Amino acid sequence: MAHSYHKLIFVSLLLIAFSCKRESNSNRSVIDFDQNWRFSLADSTLDASKPNFTDSTWRQLDLPHDWSIEGKFDKENPAGVGGGALPGGIGWYRKTFQLDKTDSAKLVFIDFDGIYSNGEVWINGEYLGKRPNGYISYRYELTPHLHYGDQENVVAVKVNNDQQPNSRWYSGSGIYRNVWLVKTNKTFVDQWGTQVTTPQVSSDSALVVLNISIQNRSASQKVTIANKVVSEDGQTIASGSLEKELKAGDNQLSTEISVKQPHLWSVDDPFMYKVVTTIEHEGKVIDEYSTPLGIRYFNFDAKKGFTLNGEPLKIRGVCNHHDLGALGAAVNVRAMERQLEIMKGMGVNGIRTAHNPPAPELLQLCDSMGFIVMDEAFDMWAKKKSEYDYASVWDEWHKQDLEDLIKRDRNHPSIFIWSIGNEILEQFDSTGTTIAKELADIVKSLDETRPITSALNDPQPKNNIYLSGALDLVGFNYHHQDYEPFPENFPGEKFIATETTSALATRGHYDMPSDSIRRWPIRWDLEFTEGNADNTVSAYDNVSAPWGSTHEETLKIIEKHDYLSGMYIWTGFDYIGEPTPYTWPSRSSYFGVVDLAGFPKDTYYLYKSEWTEDSVLHVFPHWNWEEGKTIDVWSYYNHADEAELFLNGESKGVRKKQGDDMHVMWRLNYEPGVVKVVTRKDGEVVMTKEVNTAGKPARVKLEVDRADIKADGKDLAFVTVSILDKEGNVVPDADNQVKFSLEGKGKIVGVDNGDPTSMESFKSEQRKAFHGLALAIIQSTSEAGSVNITASVEGLESASLNITTK
Repeated sequence: MAHSYHKLIFVSLLLIAFSCKRESNSNRSVIDFDQNWRFSLADSTLDASKPNFTDSTWRQLDLPHDWSIEGKFDKENPAGVGGGALPGGIGWYRKTFQLDKTDSAKLVFIDFDGIYSNGEVWINGEYLGKRPNGYISYRYELTPHLHYGDQENVVAVKVNNDQQPNSRWYSGSGIYRNVWLVKTNKTFVDQWGTQVTTPQVSSDSALVVLNISIQNRSASQKVTIANKVVSEDGQTIASGSLEKELKAGDNQLSTEISVKQPHLWSVDDPFMYKVVTTIEHEGKVIDEYSTPLGIRYFNFDAKKGFTLNGEPLKIRGVCNHHDLGALGAAVNVRAMERQLEIMKGMGVNGIRTAHNPPAPELLQLCDSMGFIVMDEAFDMWAKKKSEYDYASVWDEWHKQDLEDLIKRDRNHPSIFIWSIGNEILEQFDSTGTTIAKELADIVKSLDETRPITSALNDPQPKNNIYLSGALDLVGFNYHHQDYEPFPENFPGEKFIATETTSALATRGHYDMPSDSIRRWPIRWDLEFTEGNADNTVSAYDNVSAPWGSTHEETLKIIEKHDYLSGMYIWTGFDYIGEPTPYTWPSRSSYFGVVDLAGFPKDTYYLYKSEWTEDSVLHVFPHWNWEEGKTIDVWSYYNHADEAELFLNGESKGVRKKQGDDMHVMWRLNYEPGVVKVVTRKDGEVVMTKEVNTAGKPARVKLEVDRADIKADGKDLAFVTVSILDKEGNVVPDADNQVKFSLEGKGKIVGVDNGDPTSMESFKSEQRKAFHGLALAIIQSTSEAGSVNITASVEGLESASLNITTK
């Protein structure tokens, strides 16, 4: 517990660092450039690139910003239901800023972590360029076009997400990731200009190899380049330096440092170092640059599966899309951290960035929290999946985009696998072989320390991408029935389940009977006319897409065999768009183990019981039904060899898991009262859980994930609303309208309830409860103080709570 507590403090300190970026010193400054932008939606005729353009009537806002999430759901929106049924369009952003006269001696750059999509940038009316890829990070130099002193500078950005559909899921629109202004001297470490590797690691020592790219805009000069390895507590534990004659232009060099008795990075103890590189000229430091370092070694083996630091470890991962629920695509560190905390709580140790390069902050969190990341580059290659997707610019941009991804991300110890594509259509013809080889060569030219995979939805030996020989790991999307014969079908090859399961559920909804498995829709390419009239899916683990499985079906197989190195479940969280098995009026997915608001579905506790050491006893469904109806009661439990159910004090039998089953079930005739389940080990009680029949709604309850948040204008508090009866039970069918009011140093930035069919705006101050729950997301201002939120429901006792910002 002590280590976990100190790790939590370290993560919190990292979050503070994220908000002001990586470096800030007299030689190099990286400035948060998110504040005080002007924004307007526009049509294709508007040109707001000129510095004298009048934008005083435009909306003022801070980045990151997603304008689509602010729109109205409509099945006629061109993104389609698969894209979340929200609007796209064209937007302009402008920011006015000044630079001190002393900055005229500096080089100045602007870094965009991500613009969706087709971002075009001007500085003082000068065109800098366009990047079509909405998920890639990039930099422009501003230096030649800047003014200093009292004269203002204007950066203008045009974002064009008008041609849709261009994504199979919700993309968001806008400058939805962070923007940074970077100032350096004329001799500096280049963007993503270091590569740190640890080719030799043991408990006694680690060899750290550092490759450095230095740009010298001055004449040839002799410099000293010093490197030190710094631990989490700020102590320098190893160092080295070298003299170098830098020529004008690009300079490449390599150096080595030996670290004695390294603290190894692992999923349970993700210890982070950093390498601090300084460039000195004539006794003066002219640049300083930090590189993250986690020291670990790992291996994928055809027979033994995955090992980390010499120890066997099953990868128990999830795939997640990039949206943050009610916040849309707009990046927020705390929102991502909350998602990862919820995943850790169920035993997850891996994240697949489906199906695109992630926000840099997500990888920083995965470094510090301990996740095994599969970093994915593309959802399509030259053959399109959507009418206007990335395939249209593939030939021109894929090489640079892939190179930029690898250079940006290769120093993160959390990344263990590169994925060059997801369910690529070229796997079905010979071009898949050619392109896979090309992409693998690009990756290997920049990083030889990690295996390459591609997520194959036709994982057969005849698959053209597999036949390329480019894959170090054979990536299986689904096909769980082919996992066990993998060694016979792919002799000597190494396995990873890149995407699994695709089970479906609506939180809090249950259809009887529970022991018949449904595959919805019947086929992916046929219209689904069955299902429930209200577009719900039963939350018993008995419904999946036809290409997938229930959670238990795949989990049993993965856990059984060492050679199956691990899995990435589709998905950890529900996401906006792709509402399989339904279409309109559903607008978000049913795949998540956790719903869009962050409320766990029942299968969360299946994984928690199997993947964690926490004692678990989860009993479901709720106990509010029609009298006499036959109801199936399920229980997930661990650390026990039997479970006994009592209905109103009368035993309804003892159940034990049979074979490789992961749950037990009782079939009961409903009568109101109390369902109690007791688990025992060797006759001794382990846990007891009661589910009570709830009465009518009586009051509102509020709970907050953190009562103290940072007054930085970015931090968030997530407030859960529960509709309770007079005895304090959540009312399972409560759908009351909850109205929020706020006082103090904060604002409501999102509301949700996890209902995939709700057409209510995420950007509101009210929300209906869904199966008794709702969510409000509060963001701090830059002023310290307090925030008081009140939730009111007509006819019920309201509730308030206080949040401190500091």
